Amino acid sequence: MTMADITVRGAGIFGLSIAWACVQRGARVQVVDPHGAGAGSSGGFVGALAPHVPENWNPKKQFQLESLLMASGFWTEIEAAGGVSAGYGRTGRLQPLQDARAVELARQRAQTAREFWQDHAEWRVLAAQDIGDWCPPSATGLVVQDTLSARMHPRGACAALVSALAVQGVSVVPEAPDQGQVIHSKGYAGLLELNAALAGNIGGGVKGQSALLRFNAGDVPQLYADGLHIIPHADGTLAIGSTSERLFDHPTSTDSQLDDVIARAAQALPALREAEVITRWASVRPRAKSRAPMLGAWPDRPGHFIANGGFKIGFGMAPKAAQVMAALVLEGKDQIPEGFRVEDNL
Repeated sequence: MTMADITVRGAGIFGLSIAWACVQRGARVQVVDPHGAGAGSSGGFVGALAPHVPENWNPKKQFQLESLLMASGFWTEIEAAGGVSAGYGRTGRLQPLQDARAVELARQRAQTAREFWQDHAEWRVLAAQDIGDWCPPSATGLVVQDTLSARMHPRGACAALVSALAVQGVSVVPEAPDQGQVIHSKGYAGLLELNAALAGNIGGGVKGQSALLRFNAGDVPQLYADGLHIIPHADGTLAIGSTSERLFDHPTSTDSQLDDVIARAAQALPALREAEVITRWASVRPRAKSRAPMLGAWPDRPGHFIANGGFKIGFGMAPKAAQVMAALVLEGKDQIPEGFRVEDNL
C-alpha cells in the first residue's frame, strides 16, 4: 500500500484546496473527514468573494488581494481537471450609499483602491440610475461598484475539488491513520480541539443562516445592502445571507432570524418578493481570535500543521492559503504573513 506524504484532516474549502495544491506539487495525499466533503460551513451557498475595503492597508488585505486575483486561474484549473463547475465568476459588486458620509468614504476609497489594487480592479462611485434595474435603493442616488468581487457556489466549489482530486487518485475517506505530515483543517470543531490542546482561547465559531432562492438574475454583480449579501449564481439560483450569531443553541437549525434576512433582502431588492425559497441553511463558521486565517505549524507538535479560521472570507482566501501551506509543508518555505500564525492567537 502506498504511504501518503500528507494527511489532510478536514474536507472543507481549506482542506480540499490544500490537498489540491499538494497534489499539484507531486505529493501523495490522503484527505480524512468523517462527515464527508463540505459537510460544515463550507457546504453553504452564499459564495461572496468580496474584498476588504481598500484603506488602512495591512498584510491580511494584501494576502486577500493576491488570493482573489489568483482565483480565476485556480478554479479554471480545477474545473478543467475534474469536469465539475465551481460556479466562479468575477462579476463585481454593488453597494448603495445611504448618506453623505458614506459617499465621502467611498470616494476616498476610490483613490486608495488605485494605490493598493493598482490596475487589477476598480472601486468607483456611480449614479444608481446608470446601473439599471439590478440595483438596491440608494438614499443618495449613488452606489459603489467594485470589479474585484467574485461569486462562486460553495457546494459546487467543494464538489469541483473532490472531482479534480479523484482524477489524481485522491478521495475523501471517513477515517484513516495519520501518514506523513498532518494538516488540520477541521473548521469550528478543530478550533475547539485546538483550544483544549493549547489551553487557551484560540478561536471559536459564529453561526450563520442563509437561504437559496429560485431566481435567475443572470451574470449581474452581487449586491451588498443592509448588511446582507445577495449573490446571483450561474445555475439560476440566488443566495442571500447571512446572520452572525455568537451565541446559539442549535448550530445547524434555522429560525426567525433567517426569516428577517429574507424579508430584508426583498426590501433591498423588490424583485425577490415572489422568489421561491428552495433551501434554508445554517452552520458555524470558524473564527480565529485574530480574525485572520490561522496558518502554520502546530506549536510543540512536530509534523502537524494548522489551516483554519477562514470565517467569512475562507473561500476568497483559499487559493493563496493553499499555496502557502503547500510551500510550508512540502518545501519548508515560510511565507505566512504577520498576524496569520497560530502563535498570533495564543
